[in-house]
Amino acid sequence: MGALFAADTLQGPKIDWFGLSPLLVLLGGAMVLLVVASLTPAWPRRGYATFTAVTAIVAGVFGVLLWHRIDDKGATTLVGDAVHLDKVGVWLAITICVGVFLVALVTDDYLRREGLDGPELYVLYMLAAVGGVVMSAANDLIVLFLGLEILSIAMYVMAASHRKRIESQESGIKYFILGGFSSAFFLYGVALIYGGSGSTNFTRIVAAFDATIQVERHNDALVLAGVALLMVGLAFKVAAVPFHFWSPDVYQGAPTPVTAFMASVGKAAAFGAMLRVLLQAVPHWADDYRPALWLIAVLTLVGGAVMAVVQTNVKRMLAFSSISHAGFLLVGVEAAAHGGGPTLAGPGVSSVLMYLLIYTVLVAGTFGVVTAVGRTGDAATGLAGFRGLGTQRPLLALGMTVLLLAQAGVPLTSGFVAKFGVITAAVDEHSYAIALIAMVSAVIAAFLYLRIMISMWVTEPEAGDDAREAVRVPALLGVAIGLSVAFTLVIGFFPGWLIDITP
Repeated sequence: MGALFAADTLQGPKIDWFGLSPLLVLLGGAMVLLVVASLTPAWPRRGYATFTAVTAIVAGVFGVLLWHRIDDKGATTLVGDAVHLDKVGVWLAITICVGVFLVALVTDDYLRREGLDGPELYVLYMLAAVGGVVMSAANDLIVLFLGLEILSIAMYVMAASHRKRIESQESGIKYFILGGFSSAFFLYGVALIYGGSGSTNFTRIVAAFDATIQVERHNDALVLAGVALLMVGLAFKVAAVPFHFWSPDVYQGAPTPVTAFMASVGKAAAFGAMLRVLLQAVPHWADDYRPALWLIAVLTLVGGAVMAVVQTNVKRMLAFSSISHAGFLLVGVEAAAHGGGPTLAGPGVSSVLMYLLIYTVLVAGTFGVVTAVGRTGDAATGLAGFRGLGTQRPLLALGMTVLLLAQAGVPLTSGFVAKFGVITAAVDEHSYAIALIAMVSAVIAAFLYLRIMISMWVTEPEAGDDAREAVRVPALLGVAIGLSVAFTLVIGFFPGWLIDITP
């Protein structure tokens, strides 16, 4: 009787369902696809991919509507102050939806080619995206951790989803074991922050530290240890050196569309979480964590670029390239850390957000080409697999060339706009050394992309190349690559509109 009375008097937080609409659309799409597909015969060709792509578009449209609502009514928090509704969160939600849309198109033919056609991978895409949206909008460390685990568990399963390739199984196990360690570091950091502040809510954490004097705040070993552990957990998720060891093996072993998802949606969500934690939850400790962040950024820039140029497998090359891009994003985070506060604003934050959207499109298109060239079983992802592509598939090779030039940061491509943005943000904060290191590492990394282009356009065919499986570019894959290339060139030639709308 007492329990019933307690249940009657329990009052939960007010729910703004429209404010949560992108998340709810992705979750609803995943549930509908999972239930309906399990109760009906196999859907028509391209049915699962089309449904997932449409769901991502609808979620993105709701994100645009929320953007206009924030323009009218301002930013706020939802669900009992647990989730932010601001332009940063909405931008990241739209970025994640763009990633899901492109990756769904890339996945369609791959699954049929591998004999794995089914709804499971698409459901995992949408569920992982739900976790990513929660991470990028969280206003509480526990909520952020829940989003992190939703995203991570889905990606562990996706990495091991190709049941016919032992490499896929190995990559899933490696990712799961190392990811478990990183989650433990993060959760222990949450516990220490709670011990030092009495709360896991970002607003209350800041208020608790505001109530202490400066000397106490900077001598609190408990909180400093918590911040350090949070940084370790987040650095693993963004594949920053020296927490990057999982990335090359997992990228190479996982199904290529899943690799595209990790590099796009996974990275966007992880950097969104990093911005929230470092700049909104613990801004008082910026002077303490910024030197470590600076060092990690430098190691990631140099390590990713140098290690990439000695690889011979294109997926491993792009894995180290992704690490190098994480270094550029960390340059933006370091610049933003000079002015962290209750709201995420400033050139550092804007440069990171713009970079994430541009890189999401770039990497999805790049791995789309790798998906086509990899042929059955992902067996031709080495440089030799790209040999002669310029002759066999000139349009595909041309698209890959544009995307690689953009990743190298060549002017008149979106990649140049992204890299220029983070370097400018660092210079504005007088972080001249890290800006110079970033530019040097970009020159080193350019050799990596040049090797792939030489293999496509210059390297002479060898005996037996004619007997290889032909490279196919089915309709949805062609659309994904075409959209990526078009976006890359449009932003490269006309970057002003994107710069203007970036929060």
